[in-house]
Amino acid sequence: MAAEGEEIVKNKQVIFRDYVTGFPSESDMYISSSSLSLKVPGGSKSVLVKNLYLSCDPYLRILMKEVQINSVFASLTPGSPVTGLGVAKVVVSDHPEFKKGDLIWGPTGWEEYSLIKKPEALFKIHHTDVPLSYYTGILGKLFNLVLDNGMPGMTAWAGFYEVCSPKKGENVYISAASGAVGQLVGQFAKLMGCYVVGSAGSKEKVELLKNKFGFDEAFNYKEEHDLDAALKRYFPEGIDIYFENVGGKMLDAVLLNMRVNGRIAACGMISQYNLNQPEGVHNLMHIVYNRVHIKGFVVFDYFDQYSKFIDQVLPMIREGKIVYVEDIAEGLENAPQALIGLFSGKNVGKQVVLVAKE
Repeated sequence: MAAEGEEIVKNKQVIFRDYVTGFPSESDMYISSSSLSLKVPGGSKSVLVKNLYLSCDPYLRILMKEVQINSVFASLTPGSPVTGLGVAKVVVSDHPEFKKGDLIWGPTGWEEYSLIKKPEALFKIHHTDVPLSYYTGILGKLFNLVLDNGMPGMTAWAGFYEVCSPKKGENVYISAASGAVGQLVGQFAKLMGCYVVGSAGSKEKVELLKNKFGFDEAFNYKEEHDLDAALKRYFPEGIDIYFENVGGKMLDAVLLNMRVNGRIAACGMISQYNLNQPEGVHNLMHIVYNRVHIKGFVVFDYFDQYSKFIDQVLPMIREGKIVYVEDIAEGLENAPQALIGLFSGKNVGKQVVLVAKE
């Protein structure tokens, strides 16, 4: 029973059912609703937020596994809300750095309202002349290694500029190029004067890469029976930079086409996330033959350069030099469908869930 003057609201939630093996499904999550008091315990330094946008990212599939392969990820808790990254508005605060009405970005629950017990992981949104949803993607930042793969803007920027060390005129290939990270890497490369080719999984996405994002060429990997031949068709002189988002057979074909002293930024390998036994890569000797540099990275390593990233990218957005495409699912009840759709390529651009308007 609510105390006098205490406001109680209904809080719709997306609950994680149980650990997943193989390909995930919508039934691995379910919608629930509970009552929530709009107050925070005194002295707790907690904040209560109303969630506005949630970020749908492939790394969430990894969090659905019971056993993690390394310390980067921590599993979701069965019977509790899915946790991820989001944009929210502070409703009540017991923390001196946050006040009611502040717009924030950071770790939150897949629910209408979340009690954030460690608000030090949040950061305030100061630039509101761009869409708030952009903070789930191109402008996102988080001081939390477990969830850092949910920041495609910083990931694309750090992976391309810092890991790949690009030079004008180089040949750049990006897999999963129409996704939240790939679309930005391609545009960064074009602004540097590189030759850029991307691959995607549908005719619509291929056209988007060429006509919206300005890629020089793009192809549908699902229509290619020989990935090695496809890459030789688009890169007759070889690849200088490969931005890796897929892994498996794609990586194997790329290794056959890398130029001497080529660089590969290993950002993700989405083709492997749902496999109980990951695929092997067979062309590893080409790393030796061509002195290829492969570096895996997590964006957490580059957080000290966030201000440099913002100073470079925010003007690009404002001036229309880069385009950012989002696929927005409206309503928390559509979040499971939006997440599962990532693994069959249903999204076009960054997948976002609109929970509530500001």
